[in-house]
Amino acid sequence: MTFNGKYEMESEKNYDELMNDAIEKGHNFKIVMEVQQDRQNFTWSQHYPGGHSMTNKFIIGKECDMETMGGKKFKATVQIKGGKLVADFPNYHQTSEIMGDKLVEISTIGGVTYEPVYKRLA
Repeated sequence: MTFNGKYEMESEKNYDELMNDAIEKGHNFKIVMEVQQDRQNFTWSQHYPGGHSMTNKFIIGKECDMETMGGKKFKATVQIKGGKLVADFPNYHQTSEIMGDKLVEISTIGGVTYEPVYKRLA
């Protein structure tokens, strides 16, 4: 399954519960997600209104340096399981999958699940 494409946030579930109003950076914004995939190599970018962008690059099965939208740096290994990208690290689990013309992410942090859905633009 290829993840290549550009996606715009269409909906989100549980943002307020997840963030407890601590971070407003991504809330109520039309975030544009751009994914470039070359076999096992990924470039995963998020573009926010006002010109701020964040990009993580990773290779499936290899530990890579990444950064959160809040600027925290961490290491993670992304796997592909059942056509989904899966990343596990302390206190955090994320899956990303293509469902039709949508990119669906599911993030679980401390028992709270956040689910943004992005519609394909290109």
